Amino acid sequence: MSETFTGKVWVLGDDIDTDIIIPTEYLALKTVQDMTPYAFSPLRPELASQIKPGDIIVAGKNFGCGSSREQAPEIIKALGIRCVIARSFARIFFRNSINNGLLLIENPDLRDVVTEGEKIEVTVGEKVVCDGKEYPIASLPQNLMDIINAGGLVKAMRQLNGLED
Repeated sequence: MSETFTGKVWVLGDDIDTDIIIPTEYLALKTVQDMTPYAFSPLRPELASQIKPGDIIVAGKNFGCGSSREQAPEIIKALGIRCVIARSFARIFFRNSINNGLLLIENPDLRDVVTEGEKIEVTVGEKVVCDGKEYPIASLPQNLMDIINAGGLVKAMRQLNGLED
């Protein structure tokens, strides 16, 4: 059975790199939680304070390009973003996101039709519903979904090895 959820949309453009997600100067802060107020600050300084748990980012192509800093997906997840939907993702960002339990969804059309602030419905591995229209999405392999559902690779491996309750 596929999971379905609804969230408010934040719209971003193409080539959102990891320096936009979390600028280098904030990486010296002690925790990811300390870094979250500065997420997306070069692009939209107010955005991090406006995001609420369960919200969804919809972006263009090449989301997460740039350096391979693991803090980028950690911060997006710490902000409470339920998933990121983009035309495409940078390869290393994609893997870092899965390893940190952040759901990424590729869709070529949604960025052009969604309006910031509207609510969309996501059925994982099946479709996104925006303004009554369905946009099909591919399913991720089960092993990757297991990692996401566990909350990340370390938690998934702990569960697999019987180290989690």
